[in-house]
Formats: sequence, C-alpha cells, structure tokens
Amino acid sequence: GLPPALPTLPLELTVLYNFLLFTEGASDSAVKEIHQGLLRVLEACGNCGQSLSTEELWQKVLQEVTAEELQAPLHRLGALQAAWWLSDSCLSSTTILIRLLGHAEDLGKAHCSEGENELLSLLKAWHLPAEETSLPIIQRTEDLKLMLCTTAAFLQGLQEMDAGNLSTAFSLLQEAAGGFCTKKVLAQIYTCLGCCTHRMGKPQTALQHLKRALQVDFQCLSALSHAAAVYHQLGETDVELQALALLYEALVKKPPAAASSSQCFLIQLELLIHTPVLASLLRPHHPSEVKYLLAQRCLQDGRVTDAVEHYLDLLTLLQEGLQQQVPIDGSSTLPRIPEVFLEAASALDQAGRHQDAITMCEEVISRTTDLIPRMLRPEEMLEQMECPSPEAGLSQRKESLCCLAWRTAGFLHQGWAWAKLGESKEAITQFSRMLSPGVCVCLPENLVPEVEVLQKIRLFSLIGRGMQFLELGKHKEALLDFQHSLQISPGDPAASSFLVQTLWKLNRKQEAATHWHKFSQSSSGEDGKGRPCPLYLVSCLKQVMFPHRESLARSVQDFLRTADQDPAR
Repeated sequence: GLPPALPTLPLELTVLYNFLLFTEGASDSAVKEIHQGLLRVLEACGNCGQSLSTEELWQKVLQEVTAEELQAPLHRLGALQAAWWLSDSCLSSTTILIRLLGHAEDLGKAHCSEGENELLSLLKAWHLPAEETSLPIIQRTEDLKLMLCTTAAFLQGLQEMDAGNLSTAFSLLQEAAGGFCTKKVLAQIYTCLGCCTHRMGKPQTALQHLKRALQVDFQCLSALSHAAAVYHQLGETDVELQALALLYEALVKKPPAAASSSQCFLIQLELLIHTPVLASLLRPHHPSEVKYLLAQRCLQDGRVTDAVEHYLDLLTLLQEGLQQQVPIDGSSTLPRIPEVFLEAASALDQAGRHQDAITMCEEVISRTTDLIPRMLRPEEMLEQMECPSPEAGLSQRKESLCCLAWRTAGFLHQGWAWAKLGESKEAITQFSRMLSPGVCVCLPENLVPEVEVLQKIRLFSLIGRGMQFLELGKHKEALLDFQHSLQISPGDPAASSFLVQTLWKLNRKQEAATHWHKFSQSSSGEDGKGRPCPLYLVSCLKQVMFPHRESLARSVQDFLRTADQDPAR
C-alpha cells in the first residue's frame, strides 16, 4: 500500500521476481502481478499507464525508464513475462518483448538472414545487465534466458510439425535438443525428433532418436511406444513385439521416483511446454492398451498361441474394472469390448480350442441380444441419415447395428468352431441363426461401415452353411446358399467358385462352365471390393476361400475342349 519510490524499486522488483518464482503454476496471476509492478515503476518515474495493455505497458516502461539500477530487475521480470507468454504460445508478444529488451547493438547482431528464426536470434543476442550482488535472487536470469531459448525452439518445432513443415520442425527440435533443459525434457525432445523423422519417411533415423530418448531417460515410455510403431511399419514384427512387451512390463511395475536434477530451478521447461501436440505425442498408454496391441499383432501375424495368451490376460485386466484400464478422456486405442471378445474367440478357434471359442462367443451373444430391436432394417437407418433427425436417435440406431453385428459374428464363429469339431448339423444351426430375418439383402452403395460389416457376416454365413451342406451331400441346399451369397456380393470369388463346384456335382456341367466363364472375366475387378474386414472376421474370410480353384478350372477347361470337339454333346 506504500507509494512507489525510485530508490526502493530495485528491491521491490527483486522481491516480486522471487515471489513469482514460487507461484509459477498460476501464469494468469503472475502476469497480473508483473503488470502491477510495471505500473508502480511508471508511477515512481512520474508517468501513468493504467489504460495500457501488458504489451503496451512493457513498451512504455522499456522506452521511458532509463535508470541504470532498474535495468537488471526489469530484465528479470521481462524474462518471467516471456516465459508466461511462451507457456501460452504467445510467440508474437514474446518476440516484441525480447526485441524491446535488447540493446541497439544487440538488435544489429540479431538481424535474421533468410531461414533463421527471429525469436531465437533475438534471444541469443539479448544482453543481460549485470546482476546486483547485494540483492539475492532464487534463479539467475542467465539460466532463465537459456531456458527461454530451449522453450522457444521446442515450442516452435512442435508448431511446425503440427503444421506439416517437417524440415523446419526438425531444425528447431535439433536446436532445442542442444539447449538448456532437464534429462526428462531432453528425452521428450528426442522423442519428438523421432516422430518428426518418422513422418519424414526416415524410419531408421527415427529409431536412432527414440533410442537416444531412452538412453537419456529410461522412463520416457512414449519413446518405446513410438519405436514399436516404427518397427511395425518396417515389418520387423519380432522387434516390435519385444518393444511392446518391455513397454507393458514397465507400465505394470510402479516406476521408481524420478531422479532429482543436479540443478534445481523453480521455472523449468516442463512448466512452459504443455501444448496439445506434445500431449498427443507423449500420451501415456494404459497396460490394457499395450496388452491389446500385443494380442492384436500376434493374431495378425498368425502367432495364435501367443495371441490367445495375450487376449486372455487382457480380459482378466478388463475384469478388474474398465475405468481403471482405459483413459477417462475417451482417447483409448482399445476397440469396443465385444470386438475384443470376438477377436479372442477367433484366436482360440485358430489355436484349436474350439469349445473355448464357442463359450467366448456365447458371452457376446448373451450380452447383446437384449440391446437389439426385434426388427432392425439397415435401409431405415440410411433413410434417417439423409433426413434431419435427432442426433441421439441416429446414434442409438448405429449402436443397435453394432450390437447386431457383434451378435451375428458370434453365431458365425460358433458355426465355424462346430464345423471344425466335425459337427456339420450344429454348424448349420449356428449359421442359420445368423441368417434369421432382420437384415435386408439389397442395400444401396456407399454403405455405412456397420451395415457393410453385417453384409460381410451374412455373406460368410451363407457360404459357410453351403459348405456344410456340401459336406452332408445336400447339393441343392448348398446351391441355394451360394446363389443367395452372390445376391449379397455379386461376383464374389469364393461364392462364385463354390457355385460352379456345386453345379458340377449336380452334373449341370454346361451351366457350371457358363458361370465359370462369366466369373473368370469379372473376378479381377471384384477382388478387394469394399472396406477391409474387421480383425475378428479375418479368419472367417480365410475359411470361405475356395481351396480347389485350379483343379476346378482344369476340369471346366477340359469339359469345354471336349464340348468343342463333340458339338452333339
């Protein structure tokens, strides 16, 4: 409450500086305190600046206050002000302030040539006044300046990477890596360098930076996560799985307390860099997410025994409580829980544990049955998508479609499991449960993903049931299923081949040859049609593939040659 006096201002500003170092967590209040301090400086010098913004106030103070004893305290407060502005990504305000803090001769040194970063050049050229030895300060201004250089380089590097300017981002991040920071921040910078070079199409260079991050700070688990992603891109599955296993092991163990830095500063880089880009790159993984990645990659790579082990471990984790296993912000990489069960069932079935697969699918079926309306027609949903409707209603219909897809996929997997157990009649029963009314056959193009998944399941079920009818010698029933399959997916290679084979078994060889010729001409354009199958359906896709295509082709060709030689036939 005392009026400001010029002789005591250096002490007052130094006390303010030290005080703000202890309240570094609240930048808004810190900026207000600095603003009030600058007003007292102007008042002591006989000026007024009540109506000025903080940027304008700094300009007025630095241009009009020339007292030598105030220069060091003002530069200290200026460094703090720059820190808070950088923490709020106010690069323009920071650049103007550092330019004002620089002396005339320093501005000449800071002249930027093309390609140089203006803020970094100004910070490096900024000449700090000598510190007063009689006034103790908690953190040296020189240290704060060095930290500002690193912060400016790091922050701008992240912004350039987010904007897609990868070469510029790489240069700025390299500048930050050579700056003044803790080991924890240095590891984060190397992690960002790894992500940047990965996006630049340099996976080996990315791995070098990510390994460097782990060497600097072995607790930088995001570097390990990104390294696994790079190994995945390179197709080095063994190393990728090793990295994921190490990551999971590190996550389930309680990490040791972080080692204290040999130099302790109240203002640190960790407090200044908290952008969404960095948060995304360093997002912590939950053990369940990593366990799922292990299970998923093993299943995709055909390591079904390992996949089963990981899926069962994952389900055990999820039973401990979903909220404890996934991020609360909705950013989890885990798929929906029924899909995890279906993928686990697929792995169990491929590993020869068919009864376990049936039990796993029954869990999905029992939990989704009551969530599906008795009649759910996808074309009704498509009509609603074209017309204005409450968003909640549309979301509910999409959720019902998802539940229907999971339930029918459960029947599909059960059908294949019973078929592998040699129980063709039970397999036919399960395939038929999927084919009950409620999912229409003909749908327009540009399907929503949920409807297209349902159509794939229906296709696989019809082909699967037809295959079982063939096993039982019921060729006419099989023929009907393969014909219906081609109504769902015209030109499907598997359905086409099974149709020809069935006609051949029924001694309708001329008709079989005609269909074969027609399908052979169109099959090249039909392969790969539509979206990729969900992982839980990939094994079903493999099981409906026709196994005797070449021998059937030779039989048809021989028949056609014989028919050409004997027109009466």
